[in-house]
Amino acid sequence: MVATNTTRATLPPDAAGPRAGHPGRRGLSPQAEGMLALLVTVSIWAAFALSARALSGSSLLPADAALLRFGVPLVVLFPALWRRRRAIAAVRPGPAVKIVCGAGVPFFLAAMHGGALTSAAFVGSIVPGMVPLFVSAIMIRRGHGAPKGTQAVGLALIAAGVVALVWRYVVPVDTDVLAGAGTLLVASGLWALYTVGLREVDLDPIGSIGLLCLPSFAVIGLLVLTGVLPTGIAHAAGSDIALFLVVQGLGVGLCAGLLYAFAIRRLGAERSAVVGSLSPVAVVLLAVPLLGETPTLAVLVGVPLITAGVVLANRRPRPEVPADA
Repeated sequence: MVATNTTRATLPPDAAGPRAGHPGRRGLSPQAEGMLALLVTVSIWAAFALSARALSGSSLLPADAALLRFGVPLVVLFPALWRRRRAIAAVRPGPAVKIVCGAGVPFFLAAMHGGALTSAAFVGSIVPGMVPLFVSAIMIRRGHGAPKGTQAVGLALIAAGVVALVWRYVVPVDTDVLAGAGTLLVASGLWALYTVGLREVDLDPIGSIGLLCLPSFAVIGLLVLTGVLPTGIAHAAGSDIALFLVVQGLGVGLCAGLLYAFAIRRLGAERSAVVGSLSPVAVVLLAVPLLGETPTLAVLVGVPLITAGVVLANRRPRPEVPADA
């Protein structure tokens, strides 16, 4: 996802050149390392949108995918999470609830359900694309000023892009697609809460993954054990289990968070957000060969508008320079 914790990602990029102690050693520059990490992250975000659409045609149920999404990172990171257990337990309830609800079970089920009713292009565009608009609304409610300049233009383009996506389903009314789009808007709003919550905690990326996955796995496990959510993982195809284990568990659950944090350290928050805005475009391009989706005119208009809007919405205004400087 495009939006993530960028407030504390202000460490300067490492100096380019040979590493200390290895004067003759050559390798990728810090900027190249950051760009490579970011491109992999964008691919994972695109895979999340594609898997949300593909779930409806697989032998897995949403609860099964959620168990893989939140369980795999816990298994892989267990030793590191155990060392951070006190820091995770010390997080205040308010931010913890925002993180767990914003990217946990409610978000995951909303994104999966919305993807089943719409298309991969809708998931890849609406969920990350609307996050800057929802975050701005939260900030305004907290007393911060309204966005101005290019940021305001960017938010307007995002809204216009979403309208372009759904307009053809309003007349005549397609209740399934509109319900799916509405569910994806809910998922985007939840992700905005997650973004705000991450800014309020003092955890490294691994600790943040633990704070999200521990309660989320417990909740989804409880819902499955009590029969609230059905499960079919015992009879699911091995290929489907492997696919969602790699994409959701290892990719989205583990690698995306760590790689995006690494990219921010190398490239800075603004450049990372701009390149990350290419995720909707990647989703549309990959959905053609992988899912057989044909981009409609609404997608060809809406996705570029949303992408351009995300780029502008993530631009920080330049600080004013005093006249006598």
